[in-house]
Amino acid sequence: QVQLVESGGGLVQAGGSLRLSCAASGRTFSNYAMGWFRQAPGKEREFVAKISQSGTSTRYTDSVKGRFTISRDNAKNTVFLQMNSPKPDATAVYYCAAVESIVFAGIPRHWGQGTQVTVSS
Repeated sequence: QVQLVESGGGLVQAGGSLRLSCAASGRTFSNYAMGWFRQAPGKEREFVAKISQSGTSTRYTDSVKGRFTISRDNAKNTVFLQMNSPKPDATAVYYCAAVESIVFAGIPRHWGQGTQVTVSS
């Protein structure tokens, strides 16, 4: 199965920028659609963004549209989440997830361990 390792989290000021990375190993990365989720303290895990196998199709939750960008580099087995102008309510643990499908759908079987993002006001 595919293994996922997130990195790039940390402390960022509101209005700044941060780029998260998720490195995949173990299986053919381009066979997987990828997604980013987040979980804030005391809240359920929620969807943030997703990208198809080829990278040509992306979707975002409304609260991050126009500010966050998901992308992937299949040659480097990595998916990214560029976070521009994050708001304090974006503070959460961010997880990447993989689905062995052309587009990201259903409940993912594969998750990373998460990376903490803290947005200060």
